[in-house]
Amino acid sequence: MSRAWSKRHLTGAFLNTPDGRAAKLAAGQWSVVTTAELYACGLTRRELQVRVRRGILHPLYRGVYAWGHHNVPTEGRWLAAVKACGDRAVLSHFAAAALHGLLRWDGRPIDITAPSKHAHPRISAHRSRTVERTVVKGIPVTPRLRTVIDLHHARDPLVRRALRAARFTPAELRALPQGVVDLGADATESPLEDGALDVVVRGGLRRPAEVNAPYRLPGRTVRPDLRWPELRLIVEVDSREWHDDPLAQAADAERQAELEAAGERVLRVTSAELKRRPARFLARLRAAGVPEA
Repeated sequence: MSRAWSKRHLTGAFLNTPDGRAAKLAAGQWSVVTTAELYACGLTRRELQVRVRRGILHPLYRGVYAWGHHNVPTEGRWLAAVKACGDRAVLSHFAAAALHGLLRWDGRPIDITAPSKHAHPRISAHRSRTVERTVVKGIPVTPRLRTVIDLHHARDPLVRRALRAARFTPAELRALPQGVVDLGADATESPLEDGALDVVVRGGLRRPAEVNAPYRLPGRTVRPDLRWPELRLIVEVDSREWHDDPLAQAADAERQAELEAAGERVLRVTSAELKRRPARFLARLRAAGVPEA
């Protein structure tokens, strides 16, 4: 923004101009404005084009702009995605959970639910005839209950974390499908362990009695990922990120040897197997003696 523009911005007369009205509007909604809103402020199509060239308007999506600067906060990015998908659109799924403070935002494509289908870059579009809506920080978003249910239906492995973070009241929990409530019973320590437990629950097998529970070995205490004490069976979940270097592999082998010396059977599963071949993982569990739920 130029120095001359900044001085004009500070004058009272500026606020009565189309630019002043647009700036005031943008300031109240995370710097984000739409073409329709700019027209309502009195700007013409040609004037919009001029302001884009001058770096006053920064296109975010078709018909959605950042006013004055391009360094829009995350909340502004969310609101821009909602505005890009129409008046009845809402932030949903993972993005909604992040807005509600249930999950940490990781920069993935923004989830938007609307009655009609939309296609925009960096937006993960979901279509629903009935769109539940509330407003948080000025952003239309699905309510917390709806958000957790949507994550469950989308088979997002982080639904368990969102469910626990929500701290729903007993009345709210009764409004959730039983399958969602069951997911909140065990506290895992990583999304990968969440994913393994989800496969077990959805596959109809008996859930492990222990999840990341302390297990005393000679000289130290470890926390196996999933454990069926009555079967002396442990599942350890490996990811390439944490288990693909020599030191990690050596530590895993040592831990497994200690557990097996203590009389446990250790079944290892990779993140790739959980995602691509969950039926194979379930078959291995059945072969190890895990019964149906």
